Amino acid sequence: MSPYALSIIMSSLATGTMLTLASNHWFMAWMGLELNTLAIIPLMTKTHHPRATEAATKYFLMQALASAMILFSSTMNAWFMGEWEITNMSHPISTTILTIGLAMKLGIAPFHMWLPDVLQGLNLLTCLILSTWQKIAPMVLMIQIYPQLNTNLLVVMAILSTTIGGWGGLNQTQLRKIMAYSSIAHLGWMMLVLCFMPSLTLLNLTVYMTMTTVMFLMFMNMMSTTINKMAMSWLKNPVMAASMMIVLMSLGGLPPTTGFMPKWLIIQEMTKQNLIAIMTIIALSSLLSLFFYLRMSYSISLTTSPNISNTFSIWRQNNKNQMFLSMTIILSTLMLPITPTLINILN
Repeated sequence: MSPYALSIIMSSLATGTMLTLASNHWFMAWMGLELNTLAIIPLMTKTHHPRATEAATKYFLMQALASAMILFSSTMNAWFMGEWEITNMSHPISTTILTIGLAMKLGIAPFHMWLPDVLQGLNLLTCLILSTWQKIAPMVLMIQIYPQLNTNLLVVMAILSTTIGGWGGLNQTQLRKIMAYSSIAHLGWMMLVLCFMPSLTLLNLTVYMTMTTVMFLMFMNMMSTTINKMAMSWLKNPVMAASMMIVLMSLGGLPPTTGFMPKWLIIQEMTKQNLIAIMTIIALSSLLSLFFYLRMSYSISLTTSPNISNTFSIWRQNNKNQMFLSMTIILSTLMLPITPTLINILN
């Protein structure tokens, strides 16, 4: 792809998200979402592969349907209430349609079917953008209108997302599909606490984006797309493989890693709301996700690759990633001690 075209596409992605974040009018927010969708499609199809074309087609159809629902719900709210402002989404039917449209854009269960197939057809860099940057604008819109959202609908989507995100990733060997189901499960935790403490949703989104970015960058560095290829990581770069294990544990939410912090705070908040049964179901569902993270860690550290080539010494001459590895370990392991400070800020 031409550098000029790539710069225009990346600028359009940034502009679309910023337009949605800065807008107070539903039509402007919708325009930002549409700009985001149209900008990422050329990135999806630049590999000229049938799987990439299929992924771009599925993504376009689902995003077009979701955008139509968002525009329809905002128009209906303006018709009944006479308001186009984002924070004045007060008509119940409009709010429900809007929630479904944003859930389709994010890939929240039961509107998640497109996400694993789309990610599987893309290269790792486009998967990274789709899993992180493309979720900012819809999630911020949901945070802005959280007082009007239907709590029961969000709780149902949260339970479905964590359960499906766990079950779906169990029998996968493709890393991109595993990360797709990981995204679905993390979105379930965000939806659960959205109506009760939206600042926790924002914190969870930030931690999720950080860990997912690090994970995809490691996949790109090690050129891994399947669990079998990931098992070769220890021969290629032992330091990177060890860091990858830590990030996987953080994605699973094991203490004392950073990923444990949002889960801990969400469990605490839901216990305060006396929703112990729902929280128990969500916590048990997260064990399913933890299983395939542990399986990936096992493949990295406790299996011997059949490759007998002398690749062990390659990592010793490669010092350009030392700063990246240091930041990885800090972000994935050492952020838990600042939890009391975050609690004071959130409260």
